[in-house]
Amino acid sequence: MPRLRQIAFYGKGGIGKSTTSQNALAALAELDQRILIVGCDPKADSTRLILNAKAQQTVLHLAAEAGSVEDLELEDVLRAGFKGIKCVESGGPEPGVGCAGRGVITAINFLQENGAYEDIDYVSYDVLGDVVCGGFAMPIRENKAEEIYIVMSGEMMALYACNNISRGILKYATTGTVRLGGLICNSRMTDQEWELADAMAKKLSTKLIYFVPRDNIVQHAELRRQTVLQYAPDSQQAQEYRNLAKAIHDNAGQGVIPTPVSMDELEDMLMEFGIIKSDEERLKELEAKEAASRAVADAAATAGRVPAGALAAA
Repeated sequence: MPRLRQIAFYGKGGIGKSTTSQNALAALAELDQRILIVGCDPKADSTRLILNAKAQQTVLHLAAEAGSVEDLELEDVLRAGFKGIKCVESGGPEPGVGCAGRGVITAINFLQENGAYEDIDYVSYDVLGDVVCGGFAMPIRENKAEEIYIVMSGEMMALYACNNISRGILKYATTGTVRLGGLICNSRMTDQEWELADAMAKKLSTKLIYFVPRDNIVQHAELRRQTVLQYAPDSQQAQEYRNLAKAIHDNAGQGVIPTPVSMDELEDMLMEFGIIKSDEERLKELEAKEAASRAVADAAATAGRVPAGALAAA
């Protein structure tokens, strides 16, 4: 029997993590892998492209309606979508109230106790944003997610988040089974993006699993609530996601304990690639702007003191 792989996708909010993960999982399903997606975002949008639906009813919402999670049956919360992929959304509290980690761990425990993880090759956790909240680190803390893929780009804040998430993984890696599987660069077409993503991977002692090129066909598919593999299966972008899926599939057992860097080291790398400027460069630019402003002001003052045509007459 093949060992169940429990993977999770993390990344900065808005980086395209849910889109990337759902397209990759659809491609894994094409490889005859049996997949369960556990959405760990209160927005409940981690399965919409697989189910071709706006949002799935969440475990917490259904439990509140039924009275408690013990009153639910597995078929109440589980839906099957593209290529038979099973989907569950944990849900979360109302904005500003409570901790979403409660919904995540409640959903996971319910699924495990009711046999949802049986006859499955992959369980995938799609987790909101950055690891700054213990609730969203729950799949890592509870040794549920064992193989983490960080979706990032060549943008400065995406790289900061990537390093920060690696810190969260490191915190639990020494006492648990969680490992960093690698980085997935979801291209934003920034300067030297592949090189920067590869350099970031090396800093973290991991590898760049795949570089996903940017293509508007992804947005066209999303508008129809579909993965690219469903919307345009013969497109080049669909093949890119198949390549990503194969890279993940072939990466079994190769996760590492990450080596996050200090803020100074990260900023040095960003300066090396020209993403940010040093204090000296910023100071020179400021001084140049101030000098230019003074020159304009002086010219205006001089023009105001000399009568029009006086210089020509002289």
